[in-house]
Amino acid sequence: MKLRFAPSPTGNLHVGNARTLLLNWLYAKKQGATFILRFDDTDLERSKDEYEAQIKKDIAWLGLDYDEIVKQSDRLDIYKEAAEKLKASGRLYPCYETKKELDFKRKRQLSQGRPPVYDRAALRLSPEEIATFETEGRVPHWRFKLEDATITWQDAAHGEMIFEAKHFSDPILIRENGAPVYTLSGVVDDIDLDITHIVRGDDHISNTAIQIQLMEALGTKGTDFIFAHLPLLTGSKGEGLSKRLGSLGLMDLKAQNYEPMALINYLGHLGNPEESDVALTLGDFVKTFDLSKFGKSAPKFSEEDLQRANGKFLQAVSFDQIKPRLKELGFTKTTKEFWETIRGNLTLLTDVKEYEAVCFEEISPKIEETDFVDQAKFSLPQGTWDEETWQKWTTHLKEETGRKGKPLFMPLRQALTGEDHGPEMKKLLPFIGYDKAFKRLSGQKA
Repeated sequence: MKLRFAPSPTGNLHVGNARTLLLNWLYAKKQGATFILRFDDTDLERSKDEYEAQIKKDIAWLGLDYDEIVKQSDRLDIYKEAAEKLKASGRLYPCYETKKELDFKRKRQLSQGRPPVYDRAALRLSPEEIATFETEGRVPHWRFKLEDATITWQDAAHGEMIFEAKHFSDPILIRENGAPVYTLSGVVDDIDLDITHIVRGDDHISNTAIQIQLMEALGTKGTDFIFAHLPLLTGSKGEGLSKRLGSLGLMDLKAQNYEPMALINYLGHLGNPEESDVALTLGDFVKTFDLSKFGKSAPKFSEEDLQRANGKFLQAVSFDQIKPRLKELGFTKTTKEFWETIRGNLTLLTDVKEYEAVCFEEISPKIEETDFVDQAKFSLPQGTWDEETWQKWTTHLKEETGRKGKPLFMPLRQALTGEDHGPEMKKLLPFIGYDKAFKRLSGQKA
């Protein structure tokens, strides 16, 4: 059993790519299958080494691995051999129309209310017409001749799929510059590499219908493959993500200090309606993963939901697991006890900086009720402070002033932390300590 993830190194990975990558990887791990990273880099002009390197870094950041790397640019002779086989069987034929001429044909068909299907004019060219085109310097692109037949397969996500080939244009397989198109190179690789399961987005459904005929023309049954086409991510209101993906690249999310396991939890559960516990490791996620649970409706990506998922992960993760990340970010003052105190209030791990500053560094107090805060200062409990200290102190102040609720607690929080919100004060107070508390209640920076 083999699966593959096949990015084009013409740009960086974004959340949509990452979800496809993750679902393939999880399914492969759950089934004990081989997982191949294949770079679809036959577009030599747009494919860049730096994009390939970044894709590898992004995959490593997520903690994912692969059994083999394949580059299509290393396999051009294999695609050429397949193309020659198709030419010999009469299924691949040269076309001399320019892009401008093809655009004109499509517009004319649409204006006449007809589907924009290629009219196979190239098959009716005489030898003299071909010679004239070649004398003009025209170089042909090559199209695959579809058979007029019904194409069916049992999709693992959608059930039975049925397409009529007559509704499709004969697809271009070889460009004018001789480079193979994805339709050809992808099919040849899936056959040659013994891929068994193809898990990808709904946008490839019509491609699959064409590729099944191509597989059969190359001597392989399309039904030998198991296809699963999953709905593409949309925005929170159902809109396409295409215009927003610039800020949703994996390298950008890493720079914003999202935790990779939080992103995996979020993307790995999108489209699965069942509630799931936070997985703290990839191994935990693999154990509960079930591709059959994913629905047919488009999952909606929300940056706010991703932030919540990141916060949930931080609330659940142990100090020992997060300690290397804290060290990486320079948070050396956070102990296990301090982590247990603040983690419920974190959205990103960088939020630790705020709480380390409140408890271990100098801050400027926020004092709006001077008389009350001054009275509170002289009521600070003596001796060792623990989680009971806050209760003792505020109970005493309540009895002295008659204050209760927000009028009692808010001025104290503001003076001691400089903030209106945060972790429970009963937990923060022992870390702040008597000396810092006294100075801050006095209006001093401490």
